[in-house]
Amino acid sequence: MALKQQLYDLLEGGNRAKFSQRLVDYLLGLLIVGNVLAVALESLPDIDPAHVEFFAVFEIFSLAVFSIEYLTRLWVCTEHLPLKRLKAGEARRRYALSPFMIIDLLAILPSLVVSVIGIDLRFLRIFRLLRLLKLARYSPTIITLGRVLYGERRALGAVVIIMFGLLMLSASIMTIIEAKAQPEDFGSIPASMWWALATLSTVGYGDVVPITALGRIFGGIVTLLGVAMYALPIAIIASGFTNESRRRDFVITWGMVARVPLFAKLDPVSLAKIGGLLRAKSVPSGYEICHRGQPADSMYFIVSGEVIIDLDDHRMTLEEGDFFGEIALLHDTQRRAHVFALTECRLMQLMKTDFHSLMETEPKLREEIAEVAAERLRQGEWAQGDLGDMPDEELHNQRCQDE
Repeated sequence: MALKQQLYDLLEGGNRAKFSQRLVDYLLGLLIVGNVLAVALESLPDIDPAHVEFFAVFEIFSLAVFSIEYLTRLWVCTEHLPLKRLKAGEARRRYALSPFMIIDLLAILPSLVVSVIGIDLRFLRIFRLLRLLKLARYSPTIITLGRVLYGERRALGAVVIIMFGLLMLSASIMTIIEAKAQPEDFGSIPASMWWALATLSTVGYGDVVPITALGRIFGGIVTLLGVAMYALPIAIIASGFTNESRRRDFVITWGMVARVPLFAKLDPVSLAKIGGLLRAKSVPSGYEICHRGQPADSMYFIVSGEVIIDLDDHRMTLEEGDFFGEIALLHDTQRRAHVFALTECRLMQLMKTDFHSLMETEPKLREEIAEVAAERLRQGEWAQGDLGDMPDEELHNQRCQDE
């Protein structure tokens, strides 16, 4: 089933590093945005009949593409590792009930209903806007935001309760103050809630305002309370988003550092200290990361993208999760290879100076790394990532083994 695996990689592949994967995401995202714009333009009262026909064809085309995408995802989901142990029917049932697949179904179902029954139920057109939610599948940031909202649901729920209580309190007090002066606008608590909501949210439509001196004073107090209270959920979401990003970055850096043979035997605390030294670096395609003959002053971890290590007559391609330049941390040497970014890359850089500073303050950690380094040197175990900084004799031996 090579075709199924290829389609799975194209639609569901995790790292989205390949050009074909990014192209599919881009085209589907463009089609989604086009559908949302089409829904808005179709509502124009004086739209040209020729445009109406164009929008109809565009809707049929979009419906066909989204339907094929949905069915293809449902077919290839059995290649997903967590579902491979299940029978095909059960795997597809579970996958069809996942949030993204439900959104995908809702994006096409109203149009399919209209097509089947042959009646243009205009209220169903609004459901085509659900296609905008499909963009969440192609945006890690939106997915992260969803996790933040779910993780902070209790705090946000408490804020909603407090805000509702403040709304009711403000409306009740204003009813007492302004009821006689403006019975139509403030004669009851429900009537006063419109003013309270507009004031607390700092929108201030101005269609309903207090006219008594006491009412205006209280209105000013409510406005100040609104500024403070409505800033709470923003602060909670911003804090949660920052913490989620830090946790994600920590997991990524932890995994990359732990894969380096030099650090493989270190405890979690030591790995965390080394991970804290990493510096983020983004480079465009074609950028020369290392130049032959330069002093080797750091090692690199590849967070995303691909790099090429050029050793004269020998080339290697390293991908996401790989590393290179490890030997630079241990010895004063020069780069013996050119290293280029094959694609746009996100790198994490571990500087020799930072590493040595940590070793000076952590004697136990220095001893552990020195022991591992000595053992690897005795056994001649050089990682792929060390090719660029090997001594001449070891580099020649490694080339012979590769060839």
